[in-house]
Amino acid sequence: MEETKKTNETESTPKRKPRGNRKRDPRPKKIKLYDEEVIDIKRVTKVTKGGRNFRFAATVVVGDRKGKVGIGTGKANEVPDAIRKASEAATKNVVKVSLFEERTIPHAAIGVQSASKVILKPASKGTGIKAGGAVRYVLELAGIKDILSKSLGSNTKINVAYATLKALKVQKTKEEVAKLRGKKVEEI
Repeated sequence: MEETKKTNETESTPKRKPRGNRKRDPRPKKIKLYDEEVIDIKRVTKVTKGGRNFRFAATVVVGDRKGKVGIGTGKANEVPDAIRKASEAATKNVVKVSLFEERTIPHAAIGVQSASKVILKPASKGTGIKAGGAVRYVLELAGIKDILSKSLGSNTKINVAYATLKALKVQKTKEEVAKLRGKKVEEI
């Protein structure tokens, strides 16, 4: 009879959750669709009657390395918040880039943003990305493997990145041009 009492007691007591130092994040993890690269972080100052207010401005490029790329900027009181805002803005501004043989651009192009000018030229296989600074980040995240570039004028990172994006937006493959003209690819 004592044995039955023991089994009944264990069954009737509620089971407790095991204790430990498990920390749960209440937010669900987001799957990142795009790779991101921080181009620039600046400290900006607003001078008011009460003194100086410091904030941070970040510029981020996102891309899937398969022909989609976007640029965004964000401002916040802390650097991580500014980067997060810039990343969200960049994912909203993603554009599709036409690639030739999944490695270079179809034709030469010039992109202009403010006083910055960027020239992009297609390159043969194995050339690599001949670019520097912000241009390199945009081209790498767009998925371009072989390209020649030259940055002229102002070297402001934000303007150079936007000029590169403008040059990539005007790219059209033979198939796209033929479709616009209502002709076959062989006729062009």
